[in-house]
Amino acid sequence: MPTVLPGRALAVTTAAAALLAGVTLAQPATAASTSGSAAAATTPKVLVIGLDGAVLDRVKAAQAPHLKGIMSRGLTAKSNLYANPMAATSSGPGWSTIATGVWPDKHGVKDNSFTGKNYTAYPDFLTRIENAVPSLDTYAAADWEPITSTDQNGPIFSAKVDKRLSLKGDRDGYRTEDPKVAAAAATELRGADPDATFVYLGEIDAAGHSYGASSAQYLETVARVDALVGQLLTAVRERPNYGQEDWRILVTTDHGHTATGGHGGSTLAERGTFVLAEGAGIPAGSVREDVRLADVAATALQHVGVSTTGLDGAPLGTPVGDAFDTLRPALRTRVDETGIPATTKGFTKTPPTGWAVDNSKMGAGGVTEWAGWSFATDEFWTASQRDQWRESNVRSRDVFAVADSDEWDDKPHTGTFDSSLVTPKYQVTGGATATLRYRSHYRHEAGQTAQVLVSWDGGPATVVKTHAADALARTETVSLQVPAGAREAQVRFRYAGNNNWFWAVDDVTLG
Repeated sequence: MPTVLPGRALAVTTAAAALLAGVTLAQPATAASTSGSAAAATTPKVLVIGLDGAVLDRVKAAQAPHLKGIMSRGLTAKSNLYANPMAATSSGPGWSTIATGVWPDKHGVKDNSFTGKNYTAYPDFLTRIENAVPSLDTYAAADWEPITSTDQNGPIFSAKVDKRLSLKGDRDGYRTEDPKVAAAAATELRGADPDATFVYLGEIDAAGHSYGASSAQYLETVARVDALVGQLLTAVRERPNYGQEDWRILVTTDHGHTATGGHGGSTLAERGTFVLAEGAGIPAGSVREDVRLADVAATALQHVGVSTTGLDGAPLGTPVGDAFDTLRPALRTRVDETGIPATTKGFTKTPPTGWAVDNSKMGAGGVTEWAGWSFATDEFWTASQRDQWRESNVRSRDVFAVADSDEWDDKPHTGTFDSSLVTPKYQVTGGATATLRYRSHYRHEAGQTAQVLVSWDGGPATVVKTHAADALARTETVSLQVPAGAREAQVRFRYAGNNNWFWAVDDVTLG
């Protein structure tokens, strides 16, 4: 029999209250219903469906009308995970990232042992909702025990969730347990009044392990699970007040699978994830390259009016693009690299409008793709050489800037790597304080240099920050004192080395 775990907390401890003091409310979303009903949809509700081990390309190849319907009515966004040493591409880190909205270096789960978990500081999104607005109703259902059961290494979704259904699935059991999860969740969605719901289905992952993602059995399993997704969607649409509700539907997965089956490693097949979304304001048939797995929790929270402060994820609809992302149409295929698929368009040497690359001190020759600062995607850069921490660049999105002396050195060259990425000129106020922010993914080694320099009104550039140790997947903040009378500032990111490591930079702002 299924186990229903009640979770409404009647009191909050002093320690918990201190932790929750920073939780504030955002304004609830109000939007027209996706069906175009004349009645205004004023009650925001969210359903997150988790499909373990689902591969987007195989979903597209399967008989999956309900999942494809979400794609046609809304958004399809491919995304990639981390790899070791940040975390393995396994379910513990994956579902923890989805639930908490932060990456493994914050939530602490690196594998399925859950050793180091830090859900107290970074709780799941349903718990955040309960902490912020206890009157909202939350529900979670799963047949992988760590998600909802207090008897295992989790639960990822805490006991504060109003109602949790926990079944025990395994590679042979998901085919019988998934329908029970879907039926119970459909009953809850149709007849009760949950404001935020998470439903997990595990059979696709079991098929990947048993038969491989390229198998006919995998496609057959996707079709079966798609029918369960259909049950959930039907339950939502059959709600008595559906026309006055503003539903956000999200579908995602925790990791990919190799063609022959398995995950945990650093290949793109194992790192591959996706987010599907539909609801008011999401363009039908839209495709995005800048969505990350941590955005699921942020989107759910914002939709029901709960703050996303402190999360790595960004709600869908929040502008996250920068100048580098405008280069995607100009990306090209490999030149000298041999490990990158020949059809992958993922780099360019041409900077965005207003930016420049100064290679006046750069050596000659070397690997073309990395001769000085380049602009690349995760798919392209990580495929140049796996398992050297490039995969951990999780806080960059879409296209980012890369200086990689390690890969450049793989072909004969003269001189050393010494290149500077130069920003446009920013307007500043003399005598004031300005703040420079950027995403940084820097792996250090003796013999290389990574400096941030600033010049005022075209004057000489002076060093304002030096990276002399690993700074992996970080958001860097540099406070700058603007000289009296200065009106413009220009920033340079200088990287120098010779067969050392790398520096990736993204989302540069000065304000």
